[in-house]
Parts: sequence; C-alpha cells; structure tokens
Amino acid sequence: MILTPQWLDELRARTTLSTLIGKSIKVQKAGREYKACCPFHNEKTPSFTINDEKGFYHCFGCGAHGDAIRWMTEQRGLPFMDAVKELAATAGMDVPAADPQAAKRAEKAQTLHDVMQAAQDWFVAQMGGADGNFARDYLKTRGMRADTIKAFGFGYSPDTRGRLKEALKTHGEPRLIEAGLLIDPEATGDAKRDSYDRFRGRLMIPIRDPRGRVIAFGGRILGAGEPKYLNSPDTPLFDKGRTLYNLDRASPASRQSGRVIVVEGYMDVIALAQTGFAECVAPLGTALTEHQIERLWKMVEVPVLCFDGDAAGQKAAIRAAMRALPLLRPGHSLAFATLPQGQDPDDLVRASGAAAFETVLGDAEPLVDRLWNHAIASGPLDTPEQRAALKQKLAEYTEAMTHGDVRAHYAQIFRERHDALFFARRAFTPNAPRPQRGAMDRKGQWKPPIAPPISETRAIRASGTEGMLLCGVIAGLLRYPDRIKEHQEELSTLRIGDSTLAKLMEKLLSGALREESVETDGLLTILGTGELYNRAKGLLRADALTFTFTRKKADEIRARRDLDEAIRVIAAGPEIDAALADATRAMGETLDEASYLHQQKLRELKADHEQRLADLMQPEDTV
Repeated sequence: MILTPQWLDELRARTTLSTLIGKSIKVQKAGREYKACCPFHNEKTPSFTINDEKGFYHCFGCGAHGDAIRWMTEQRGLPFMDAVKELAATAGMDVPAADPQAAKRAEKAQTLHDVMQAAQDWFVAQMGGADGNFARDYLKTRGMRADTIKAFGFGYSPDTRGRLKEALKTHGEPRLIEAGLLIDPEATGDAKRDSYDRFRGRLMIPIRDPRGRVIAFGGRILGAGEPKYLNSPDTPLFDKGRTLYNLDRASPASRQSGRVIVVEGYMDVIALAQTGFAECVAPLGTALTEHQIERLWKMVEVPVLCFDGDAAGQKAAIRAAMRALPLLRPGHSLAFATLPQGQDPDDLVRASGAAAFETVLGDAEPLVDRLWNHAIASGPLDTPEQRAALKQKLAEYTEAMTHGDVRAHYAQIFRERHDALFFARRAFTPNAPRPQRGAMDRKGQWKPPIAPPISETRAIRASGTEGMLLCGVIAGLLRYPDRIKEHQEELSTLRIGDSTLAKLMEKLLSGALREESVETDGLLTILGTGELYNRAKGLLRADALTFTFTRKKADEIRARRDLDEAIRVIAAGPEIDAALADATRAMGETLDEASYLHQQKLRELKADHEQRLADLMQPEDTV
C-alpha cells in the first residue's frame, strides 16, 4: 500500500479538524480559530488552539502539536494505518490497496467486523429482554450502574445451542464459525454434528480493538458451570496475546492521568472505570505478553501492574516481570502494586472507595525492588550455598537484559544489596537517607568521624595493586568530584598508609563538603600550589593508570559506574581482612561449627573481593 503525499494532503483537506477534535473534547469558537482545555495535560485555562484553515492544533502550555492523523494516533492511541482508514471512511475516500490479495483480506476483515457488530447488537437485545433477567440481577449485585452497563456494552447469551446461529444466519454459517461465534464439530473430528453457539448462558462482554470495533467476546458463566470465564478463540480479527481489554478507552484516558493500570480481568477494569480509574486495561486469559508490554510502553513509560495479593496474582506479576527483562530500555520499566490479601479491585473500591485504591497504587514498587524481593523470598538464606544460589538467581535476572546500560545498573544495585545483606555491619534499608558522617570544626575544616568499635583495620597500602587502585580512585574523584559526597561514608573511614595521599583525600573531602557543588578546577584551587597540588596534577596526568575513570575522554556513565565500584572495593578490603582475622582468632579459641561457618563465609567474601579487585585492574581498551 502506497499512501502518496498528495493523497494524505487530500485526506487532511477533507477533514474538519475542529469537528474531529470536538468529538472528544469541548471546543469553543474564538475568532477564526477554536480553543479548548488541552487533552494532553491538565489545565483550567484553555491554551489549546485549533486552526481549521491551516489544519493543525497547538497547545501553548505543553507544546502538543499535530494534524488530524496525529490527533488520532496521539490522543486516540490508534496505529497510523487505523487512523488513516478511520479518517478516510469519514471523508468518503478509498484507501489505496497494496494488491488484490490485500484488498481481499481487508474486505474479508470488514465482513467479519460486520458479523461481530451484529452479534454484539443481538447480545445487548437479549440482555434487555425477558431472558436477560438473571444477567441484569447479577450486574446489580456487582453494583454496576446503568451508564456503565451501556458504556461497556454488556449483553447476554441465552442458554441454548442455536439461537445466535439462527439470528445471524444471513451472514452464513462459515462466517460465524470463522468469527468464533459458533463451534464447528468438524474441527474436533465429529462431522456428524451441526455447529452450535459457543457462548451459552453467559454474561457477554465485548472486546474491542483500538478503534473501538468489536473483535471478540468474553463470557462469564451465570450460575453453575465451567469455565467461569470464556473468551473467543483466536480469529483473523482477534489475537489474545496482542490484545488488551479496554485499550480503546484507556489510551486517551492515560494521556490525561499520565499512567496506565494493568489489572487481571475485564470485570476488574469495569469496576475501576466506574469508580473513576478510566486508564485500566487487562490481558485476556494469558500472562502479560511481550507485545502487550510494548503496547503499554507506547502509552506510558512505566505502567503499573496491579494484581491480586494471592499466590496466583503474584505469580502472574513475576511472570510479567520476567518477560519484560529482555525488553527493558532506558526510561521504560514496570511498577507493581499489590492488593490486600483476599481482595480484588472491585472488593477494595466497594468496601473502601477510590482513595484506598489510590493508596495501593501509591505504594507500587519498581521492577528492581520486585525482582529483589522475589529473589530473597524464594527460599532460606542461612547457608553459604543458599546465599550463593541467591547471587546466581540475581545474575540470571541481569543476564536476561539485553540493553547494556540497564543491565549494568541492575547488576550494580543487586551487588550492593547482596553485599549489604550479608557482609555489611549495618542492615540494608532501601531508599534510606545516607547518614551524615564527619563534621566541620569551628574553623570550617572537615574532620573525619570516629571509627566504630571493632578491631583496628589495616591501612591501605600505597604500593602494589591496592596502591595503584587507590591512586586511580583519587584521580577519579578529581575528575568526577560529584562522587565524593555520594561516597562520603566509605571515603571518610579509609586509613591510607601514604601520608601525602591521606592528606590529599582529607582535602578532597573537606573541599567537596564545604561547597554546594565543586568541579575539578575548584578542587585544584583548594589544594593550593604546594605538594598536594603537584601530587594531584601528577595523578591526573598518570599514563600508567588505565582505569576508565582516570581518562580525559571516556564514557562518563561507565566511568562513574566503574569509579563507584572501585571505591566500594578499596573500602571493603581492610574491613574484610580485619573481620577475617577476628574470625580466625575466635575459631582458634572456640572451635565449633558456628565459628567455622563464619570464618568460611568471610573467606568466601575475601575471594570475591580479590576477584573484583582483579577485574578492576584489567587494562581497558582506549576510548
């Protein structure tokens, strides 16, 4: 299919933009233009203008700008071709067909759309008739208002095998089977039986595409029977792995609220929409798929998954998390809100109102926290083997991520939390404010904190591998002074064997803490013109330092990440050695299983630390 610029211009010319936009929002004539409150951001004073003559809209508040096609894709959330087809149908234009086969497929799909709409009209009619009493009573018990029932198109399928087939016989039996409305016994090897209605004795809920056209149905059993919910099979119109229920309504609503909420089923969506949460969608009987995740990301960067608090709901949440890992990219992720145990969204809002659900959404945890919490809750963490299994599980999470920077940040966070959980003297608290360490004296000079009451840690050697890393860290801090405040706690407790380097570190800490923001030149000015200044300039010029964070030209994101790791490694070395010495001494005094396991844990930690040190010392390719 070739849409020429001339054809698209004709389509825009035939579309009255103010009329099109006026179908969705209230517009008001203002001279030669129209004005409205912008649908792309919340505002009370209209700053959204529509110019029919020029064929574009513009918001002076948020900068939203576009034509009729852009309106359909951005505000309505339609794919480009769907937007073009809908505008062309309104304008009385024929969309060019790519080839005869494509035209034939389009004609066939349109015929199926006609069948599905006829079925929807019939189900709604049955709902309003005598047969629909039970269905109407059920909706009343669920607290559904009349406007909600109409908006979502509830219907009823009588408990018979052939009434729908008879009512829609003009469309032909093959077409009804293809649309998923009839079951064909021949497909199951029973050629002697006639086709019959798929949905019987069920409350019917239409499933629509992004353009609002009925493409499938969901049916809830009324009374005894299984399955409780039954969806249409996959058809030329409907692919359950690529469809989200209520997308046609949630997409424009999400542009107002700035969020999309994913719940487990369509009844949850409808209950929440009635309460005021119009931006809700749901998968259709399957775990959230990769295509559905990508579709959600077209609406917002971090959709909120809100599943039940029971085991099934949490399994569904973690399955969605696993499927998202290879797709993660900068800015795009998932958040997870968990409902109280034993309650679904309908229960919660009916019992406690919309505010209670807002509270649940407000407590949503980011993907990194959900993965961490799931990993540590997967089993006991008492033995070294169990703790090693945790580390392996976290590594599996990061290995599934395909974007390098995202993977690196997850690996760093997981390593920090793992080390803090098992090896740090202080327990890890997510998002806790960093404690203030050290203080200024009366002269405004920074003084290091008092060391904690443990065995004295050794000084960091100024020679060998550790000495080279120490020089690299100081050079890195000179190049990236913002990391000084970030690592104030670790840096302030370092015991440095070289007196000049120790004074240099103290000056860097003092200078960074005294100034709200500081740059490399500012630090060099603080050092003056003596020995410390010369040593600092020498470190900045040191060709022997091959770290990413000591180079003049480097990937700053990677350099900062590597510098953070180097600081953690160099700070941990003396503490690990001191703790291991204490454990070895204690084991010599009291040789029991507990003391032995403690020492072995520390030996394992020391081996891991030495490997991290070796990794940092590997020469890097020149950037």
